[in-house]
Amino acid sequence: MKPNASTSLGENETAEPLQVLLYYNYTPIADAEAFSVTHKEFCDSLGLRGRILIGEEGINGTVSGSESACQAYMAWFAEDERFKDTEFKIDPTDEHLFPKLSVRYRQEIVALGLGDEDLHPRDLTGRHLTPVEWREALKAGVPGEDYVLIDVRNDYESDLGHFRGALKPPLENFRDFPDWVRENLADKKDKKILTYCTGGIRCEKFSGFLRQEGFEDVSQLHGGIIKYGKDEETKGELFDGLCYVFDKRISVEVNRTEDKRVVSCCAVTGESSVRYVNCALFSCNGRMILSEEGEAQFGRFCSDECKARAAAGERASADVPGVGIEPQFDDR
Repeated sequence: MKPNASTSLGENETAEPLQVLLYYNYTPIADAEAFSVTHKEFCDSLGLRGRILIGEEGINGTVSGSESACQAYMAWFAEDERFKDTEFKIDPTDEHLFPKLSVRYRQEIVALGLGDEDLHPRDLTGRHLTPVEWREALKAGVPGEDYVLIDVRNDYESDLGHFRGALKPPLENFRDFPDWVRENLADKKDKKILTYCTGGIRCEKFSGFLRQEGFEDVSQLHGGIIKYGKDEETKGELFDGLCYVFDKRISVEVNRTEDKRVVSCCAVTGESSVRYVNCALFSCNGRMILSEEGEAQFGRFCSDECKARAAAGERASADVPGVGIEPQFDDR
C-alpha cells in the first residue's frame, strides 16, 4: 500500500505537542529497498524525524513528530495489512529527539549475524510474557538458581540499568550474543530462560535463536523494558537504574515504585551517577558514565590515552556533555 498523500501534514504545526514513537514489526516486506524510499517520502511529508530500518523481514523505528503527524503515521500502519498489528510505545516530548529523518534499507532490521542459520520470529521465537506475568516469573524463584535471566542489550545499556539478578553479557554488539551463549550457557539448556531488551525486538530473534540451539523453556518480556515501565500494575518494579534509549533523551525512568536504585557509577569518582556522555576525543567517541564532578577533575575523556592525545592536538569536542551521543542504529 502506498501512503496516501491526503494524510500529509508537513512541518507546519510547530506549536502542537510532540510525541515520540518506538515500534517494530517482523512482517514480510516485498521489494523492501523500494519500499524504504516511498516510506521516507511519506515520513517527510508528515514532518517526522527519527531512524527507521526496513528489510525484507520487517520494519524497526523510532520517530518523533507533532501529535497529529504521529496519529496519521499510526493510522497508516493500521490500514496496511502488513503492519496493522504493530504495537507503538508512545511518549510525549518537548522537542524533536532526532536532528533529521533517516530511513535505511538493511538485510536484517536487527543484526544477530546468524548468516545461513538466520530465522524469522514469525516462525520461531520465545513465549511472550505480559508485564504482570514477567514480574510474577521474576518473583517465582531465584535468578541463577531457578531461572536464567538474560539482558539482551549491549553492555553500555545494561551498565545504566537492568533487572535484578540479570546476566549482563560484556558485549558491545548484538551479533556477538550467539557466540557468548555457546561459550557460557551450553549447560543451561534445560533451565528456564527469561530474556528482555529495550522494546522487545532483539528478544524476538534472540529467543528464537535460543530455541534453535536447543533451549527448551524460553520466554521474553513482551514490549520490553519500555512497556514494563509504563504498566500501571507493575510500575517497573525490580528494575534498577535507568533504561538507555536511542535518541536525544539518552535514558528514561522505568521503576516508579519506592524501591528504586541507581546502579551506575562515575568512571572517575566512583560515585553514583546516571550521566552518560561520549569521550570528547572524536576518533574515540566511547560511551561512559561521567558525573559533572568527574568531568571537572579529568575532562570528558574515557582514558589517560585519549586525554593525552587531545592535549597533543588531536581533534576533540567542546560540546555540551551528552549532546553528542551517537547510539548504535540497529540495536533496540
